[in-house]
Amino acid sequence: MIARVFLGLMALIFIPYGLYCLVVPGMLAGAAGVSASTGTGTIELQAMYGGLQTSVGVMCLLGVFRASVADAAMLALLFIFAGLAIVRVSLGLSQGEFTGYNTFAMIFESASLLFLGWYLLLRRPQATA
Repeated sequence: MIARVFLGLMALIFIPYGLYCLVVPGMLAGAAGVSASTGTGTIELQAMYGGLQTSVGVMCLLGVFRASVADAAMLALLFIFAGLAIVRVSLGLSQGEFTGYNTFAMIFESASLLFLGWYLLLRRPQATA
């Protein structure tokens, strides 16, 4: 039950953000300081921020409605948030870059990673002697 609630929350975050980035990739310039200088760059922003984030949200939504997918979706999110949080926090600390966007993302990604690690450790089958 807790996994499906978490996945539902993630779907509500990732799908709209991804779709917005897909349709309005230029908004990333003001929000995150990320902009494209060529058509290829714009496609890259749309694919990575739009397509990828939307598909992560759809994966989460699938986990909400199909219990058989929930644990796999939670594990996938663990790896996604591990990559994001570890790199963002490490680079933020090393470069002293704590803008509003970075700080919010650090907190969101790190908290999500900690929750997922806690949840998946509890779900781990106990070894029998």
